[in-house]
Amino acid sequence: MNSNTIDKILLKEINKRRTFAIISHPDAGKTTLTEKLLLFGGAIQQAGAVKSRKVARAATSDFLSIEQERGISVSSSVMKFEYKGYEINLLDTPGHKDFSEDTYRVLTAVDCAVMIIDNAKGVEPQTQKLMEVCRMRNTPIITFINKLDREGMEPLDIFEDIEDKLQIECVPLSWPIGMGKRFKGVYNFAKKELGIFSAGYSPKDDDGFYIDDLTDLRLDEMISETQAKQLREDVDLIVGASEPLDMDLYLNGTQTPVFFGSAINNFGVKEMLDAFVKIAPPPGKRSTAQRDVEPFEKGFSGFTFKIQANMDPEHRDRIAFFRICSGKFTKGMKVRHHRIGKEIKLSNATIFMAQERNNIEEAYPGDIIGIHNHGTIKIGDTFTSKEPLKFLGIPSFAPEHFRRVILKDPLKAKSLNKGLVQLSEEGAIQVFRPLLGNLHIVGAVGVLQFDVTMARLKAEYNVNASYETIDLSVARWITCEDEKVLKEFKKKNESNLTLDSEGWLTFLTTSVYQLGFTMEEWPQIVFHKTREHN
Repeated sequence: MNSNTIDKILLKEINKRRTFAIISHPDAGKTTLTEKLLLFGGAIQQAGAVKSRKVARAATSDFLSIEQERGISVSSSVMKFEYKGYEINLLDTPGHKDFSEDTYRVLTAVDCAVMIIDNAKGVEPQTQKLMEVCRMRNTPIITFINKLDREGMEPLDIFEDIEDKLQIECVPLSWPIGMGKRFKGVYNFAKKELGIFSAGYSPKDDDGFYIDDLTDLRLDEMISETQAKQLREDVDLIVGASEPLDMDLYLNGTQTPVFFGSAINNFGVKEMLDAFVKIAPPPGKRSTAQRDVEPFEKGFSGFTFKIQANMDPEHRDRIAFFRICSGKFTKGMKVRHHRIGKEIKLSNATIFMAQERNNIEEAYPGDIIGIHNHGTIKIGDTFTSKEPLKFLGIPSFAPEHFRRVILKDPLKAKSLNKGLVQLSEEGAIQVFRPLLGNLHIVGAVGVLQFDVTMARLKAEYNVNASYETIDLSVARWITCEDEKVLKEFKKKNESNLTLDSEGWLTFLTTSVYQLGFTMEEWPQIVFHKTREHN
């Protein structure tokens, strides 16, 4: 595209935007850090405004109230705030028991991620899973080592843990002085200044805790001679031995800038946020089946990465979350919904500002908008103002847990089918119908989804159902270029084959070992762990 044709206002708005998600293991401090970012951004005025997901630990009988209340309650699905002239879109990634495929797909709608590591625990399994998804897209990662106010691992040991388990090089942009009761502050390499820790530090305290010369003897008085000596040695060592931040390596996801702090005490958060808005990438180009789409193109385009039902329990509404990829959204504009081949009017788009949602007049690439959906929009759907496009990289992941659905009232079979199909369209579960028999098999990435599914079938579709375990643990989608081989494979493996809710042939089996055996036996069959949404 000729640079002379680029809309300068559009370009300015794009360069102001930062769209990211926070990834972490449960209890690493995601809710706390999210809240503190909103405090520093002025989007909320006091702590406690962001709900913790610990409600997900409630009894099964409480799931309906969880669905209505559990902070996903829209407001924490997307949070928009301003900071130092930047428009920041923070997307929620539910963790732990609430973990679902939805979590993975949120990461397809961001331009970078902030990874929180618990100072005492290092890299944990959930973080490794989320990191795998980020790696699929080479998503840039900024790391925040949290809970320095507690005893934990030595900084270099944490670096070794991150580099070993996540295969990403650590570059410290800040460095802690002590930890736990000995935690005295954080040295900022970029500004060459030291922030002295105070448990009462607040977002309004921009200055007053800093010392900008490590040779200053006041440092020995403020933090003790021993710690001052250690800090000087650490800084000299890191400056001499550590690789500097290479923006190219960081932007392709092979190097991560690292910050230390204590989110619960607000400490180290501002340093990270100040650096974040400068080094996090603005919205970039996105791949479609037809071509790459640049954000500064005048034509509007966007895709759906998430569908959330029952945001308003009174109206059983479903909101489709759009990531805007190019052009400018204006209220009432007409766009083409390419999967169904129809033109629709975007009249009541919503944008989410911390705990509130408001109708909006305009939005730009990187922004996330919510559109009311009456069952016609699916995850992965593309919308443009003109040419037909299909955005790529909105995957469906092979589930890891499976249950057989038991319908208690046979007369509700039709309602059960409808409910399962609609819930699968939201992406929380996947539904498989075996080629042999008449079972409903539900698959999910996280086990909580089975209880939520049963509760929602009852509340939304008046279907009384339960589930039982089934001896399955692996699913793979099947393709084969040779029709004859595929036909033979289907004949020999019919008892293991199912169709998912979109009609894709899927192989289900009991173990990875059994899968490996089948793959060896059928080398011409391709077994896919992920697939693109139709």
